[in-house]
Amino acid sequence: MKKVVMTPNPYRDRNFKFANQAARILKEAGIESKTCLAFDVDRNFEMPGDIVLHDLQKELKDADLLICFGGDGTILHASKAATRLGIPVLGVNIGTMGFMAELESSELKELVRLAEDRYTVDERMMLHVKVIHDGQVAFEDDALNDAVITKGAVARTIQLSVSCDGTDMMSFGGDGVVISTPTGSTAYSMSAGGPIVEPTARNIVITPICAHDMRTRTVVTSAQRKISVEVGRIGRKNAFLSVDGGRAFRLNTGDVIQIDLSRYVTRLVHLSDRSFFDIVNNKLK
Repeated sequence: MKKVVMTPNPYRDRNFKFANQAARILKEAGIESKTCLAFDVDRNFEMPGDIVLHDLQKELKDADLLICFGGDGTILHASKAATRLGIPVLGVNIGTMGFMAELESSELKELVRLAEDRYTVDERMMLHVKVIHDGQVAFEDDALNDAVITKGAVARTIQLSVSCDGTDMMSFGGDGVVISTPTGSTAYSMSAGGPIVEPTARNIVITPICAHDMRTRTVVTSAQRKISVEVGRIGRKNAFLSVDGGRAFRLNTGDVIQIDLSRYVTRLVHLSDRSFFDIVNNKLK
């Protein structure tokens, strides 16, 4: 490994304390590193004056690895550019849960393993998400964690109809539905009562949110299935789609959200032999 791109979340890694520490460790190990931002920072936020920031898209072109510093949200956001270029990602947790992060901020010394090729890479499936409005594609994105369809702030339910490969699966009124990958099974889906799925598995998890129907339950399908969610009558209420916690896209009555296996995979680097179940046990104590 010769070159690493680092994307710290400046709101969590204040003054780039951990990114700078990682840069020193990598330099001593003979690995070049470049620090970039994966998103725009508020104008009023004070950035350290001694940090040199580079263009993410430009630096990723010849990078061997992307290291993200922050919580799972930071990793989800920053990893997409690397995923589309086939570049593996390593997460450093400076958040709370950090299920996707390989290292805690206190474990940065483990980065020397990169120079010694002592690491493995997991491939995580992703979902391709499209919104069809009046027969046209109105929105399109890829999800590593999930696609979440929810109601607005008004305390009323929305009507949703879910189908699998064209066959009706469930119809219900409720707060919404989470369509997740195994990687995303420990996020919103789990909070809504869904199962924990080993992240390297290949499944799609459909978890209703507060369904007003005692018969409606989480369903786990093969990754090859095509899931559709049709938005029923919402009247003056609002319904929204959010992919991997990103900006909400407003939905209308009759819109169809189509979800199937993405052509992209996210490659996550592992520096230890820690089991996913060790991580779950530690995070959910």
